[in-house]
Amino acid sequence: MKNWFAVTVTILATCSALPAYAAGDVAAGKEKALQCASCHGADGNSVNPEWPKLAGQHADYLVKQLQYFEIGERENIMMKPMASVLDAQGREDVAAFYAAQKVSLGKADPELVELGERIYRSGNPESGVAPCMGCHGPNGAGNPAALYPALRGQHAKYIEIQLHGFAEGKRVNENAKKMMQLLARRMTNREIRAVASYIQGLH
Repeated sequence: MKNWFAVTVTILATCSALPAYAAGDVAAGKEKALQCASCHGADGNSVNPEWPKLAGQHADYLVKQLQYFEIGERENIMMKPMASVLDAQGREDVAAFYAAQKVSLGKADPELVELGERIYRSGNPESGVAPCMGCHGPNGAGNPAALYPALRGQHAKYIEIQLHGFAEGKRVNENAKKMMQLLARRMTNREIRAVASYIQGLH
């Protein structure tokens, strides 16, 4: 219980980071994002559940991820070349376009809702898993000031893949405290599946 409380307090404290606003142009971003449409959809709502929805995501967060893909901090053989063709302004324009789109909401598995909601809103004090809403907000809107992504409506499958990636150390583009890696390692497979499903239906 004490460990869980300490982790939760630490997470909440890190949410006070200052913003770094992206100065992108939505119209220019729409044109530049045409190359992204085959995977992420014309409006940022991907059809493949393994590929993330980008619609409604915070622009600064998207810029950060594109930078990570380009330099290899976040590894993805498909995304690296796509990110590398964009210059700094191009990243900001594409991010601004997707941020201006509306995310399509999904549905949660009724059998997983109770557990998913418990993990998202209360965490698991026994295993030291802090509540997801501490950083991502009660409705999954995220925290743009701290560059914590919006999660609401995101594909459950994509969330599962990312959480397993954090747990296995394959996704490491985090702050110095590596909070997501720490928390994901403490989650059971069922907890991961349940909270991912809950997030998919969150709005």
